[in-house]
Amino acid sequence: MYRYYTNGVCSKSILLDLDGDMLVDVIFEGGCAGNLLGIKNLIEGKTIDEIIETFERIPCKNRETSCPDQLANALKIYKKYVLNE
Repeated sequence: MYRYYTNGVCSKSILLDLDGDMLVDVIFEGGCAGNLLGIKNLIEGKTIDEIIETFERIPCKNRETSCPDQLANALKIYKKYVLNE
């Protein structure tokens, strides 16, 4: 499990379970439960690159980021430092 602490959004952190570059499970701690459960169901089984491409730069309300954007950030960091890409 990899934990990413979010910035500027309602969820406090994101727990990621990955197998190589494939997302096995994701848990958002805090945030809009229904929306985040929907995101979880859409992205499990997808690759890191597919998820980043789909969710990066999505804003929430008047913020420059969102829970999906924070997920993309978490995966970029994971890809760079864990997968060494």
